[in-house]
Amino acid sequence: MDQPLLQRETRERKIGCCSSRVLKGFLPILSWLPKYNLKWLQMDLLAGLTVGLTTIPQALAYAEVAGLPVQYGLYSAFMGGFMYTFLGTSKDVTLGPTAIMSLLCFSLVGGEPHRAVLLSLLCGLIQASLALLRLGFLLDFISFPVIKGFTCAAAITIGFGQVKNILGLQGIPHEFFPQLYYTFYKIPEARIGDVVLGLLCVVLLVMLTLMKTSLGPDDDAPSWLFRTARRLVWAVATMRNALVVVGASFCAFSWEAYGLHIFTITGKTSQGLPPFRLPPTSDTTVNGTVVTFGEIVQDFGGGLAVIPFMGLLESIAIAKAFARQNNYRIDANQELLAIGITNIMGSFVSAYPVTGSFGRTAVNSQTGVCTPAGGIVTSVIVLLSLALLMPAFYYIPKASLAAVVICAVAPVVDYHVVVKMWQIHKLDLLPFLVTFLMSFWQVQYGIIGGVAVSGALLVYTMARPGIKMSHQGVMLIQLASGLSFPAAEHLSHIIHTQALEESPPRSVVLDCHHVSVIDFTVILELSDLLRLFKRQDVHLILSGLQPNVLEILLAADLEGLRYADDVETALQMGSENLHL
Repeated sequence: MDQPLLQRETRERKIGCCSSRVLKGFLPILSWLPKYNLKWLQMDLLAGLTVGLTTIPQALAYAEVAGLPVQYGLYSAFMGGFMYTFLGTSKDVTLGPTAIMSLLCFSLVGGEPHRAVLLSLLCGLIQASLALLRLGFLLDFISFPVIKGFTCAAAITIGFGQVKNILGLQGIPHEFFPQLYYTFYKIPEARIGDVVLGLLCVVLLVMLTLMKTSLGPDDDAPSWLFRTARRLVWAVATMRNALVVVGASFCAFSWEAYGLHIFTITGKTSQGLPPFRLPPTSDTTVNGTVVTFGEIVQDFGGGLAVIPFMGLLESIAIAKAFARQNNYRIDANQELLAIGITNIMGSFVSAYPVTGSFGRTAVNSQTGVCTPAGGIVTSVIVLLSLALLMPAFYYIPKASLAAVVICAVAPVVDYHVVVKMWQIHKLDLLPFLVTFLMSFWQVQYGIIGGVAVSGALLVYTMARPGIKMSHQGVMLIQLASGLSFPAAEHLSHIIHTQALEESPPRSVVLDCHHVSVIDFTVILELSDLLRLFKRQDVHLILSGLQPNVLEILLAADLEGLRYADDVETALQMGSENLHL
């Protein structure tokens, strides 16, 4: 074959392979769809059905947390399944409304549906932009103590916020501290029907949860009959939310049929599927005043940065946890894109911001889902409920939805983590406590405050690196970490006071084997120090330099600076000068 023709064919093959790899990276569905089989379809159908029956009551309940009509929870629950099937890299993750995102949404939009939908669009645009610009590393600056402080405070806020529905109280403020006061103040006004039903729902949910956690593996069962019974109990416990809400709704319907209004029910909801339309870019107040897009964004303030980041953090943490558990890898930037596109497309069907749900993802994984296609089944079930079941949602008691929310967020309050932080690194309690306490005031301020404290601690460790000093005629300074511009002045001060101001002045050996990068500020500080060393007739010797740092220092051409391969050689060089 002609050599140029062969080279051209090889080049075209490489380009084709590269294009295919890029396309699979952007659309991960192309990696598993060609291998799809009947066994996978069966498992995905089972998992999707199970998650769907879990999603519907949770979505209704979380809409209450967001301060929105209950149908908005379902509007937000179906787009994620479709989008994530094409764009997601985890077989287990399910996207939809969650308790924490619902609380964050309420803190910004105050229960106004138009603003919640616009918030979904803006969050999606921010998240997709971060993915396309490969800026996912910014999430690394939100430390674990900040995340834990926020989630613990959010769980308490969300859980206590549902107590008013358990008690059947009206006119309770949404802010945490006034809510705390007025809930206790109005306890004498509690409706006995709501209290009994709410507590009964909580007890049933707790019992079913304990039953599920106490079940052992099927292999331990002595016969097929025991295995079948165990699987039946597991199925009932997994669908506990749906069963409790359906049972409570039948109870409420029965009383309402006799004209007895002893429960606070959800009431009339919009029927049918949401229209597919452009998200609103303005709003109109009760008195007819038009609020422009710019004014709405200005009202969102710093929360517009907090919500997209928290959504990404929650979903990626879940994806990584289940990928580790089930032995596969995810692409973090692709996950950012999947969440961003989901929120953008969700805004066209009146959804509010969504993210990955830990509880529903756990159900998905435990049911044996094989691919993200299980999300399509879940989404279809949600759409069917919107199309066919909305009139039945009229009779859902608010106390039953409150019980679902309380039981969902209770495990998030993790006091064990405080003990661990105290034992391992006490300083981590500072950003944890700042985030935890400030989140009761405003959740976005809690996160911002925690990140600020974490950042200050990080900068402090850079500005004040661990320094070990020893005197052997020559002063040896060993840096426990890197050397960058925040630490330059501190190091210079130590050398001044411990070496140059001594009588007689000492030469200094600086052990740099931990220093992997050096900047212009450090070079200038070294230059100033070298002039002082020359005037005092002593030397500054750097040892253990990495090749890239040595190259920078040689390029800077610092007069009088000496170098050594190791500390021992450097100490000998300094001692020779001392004897002279």
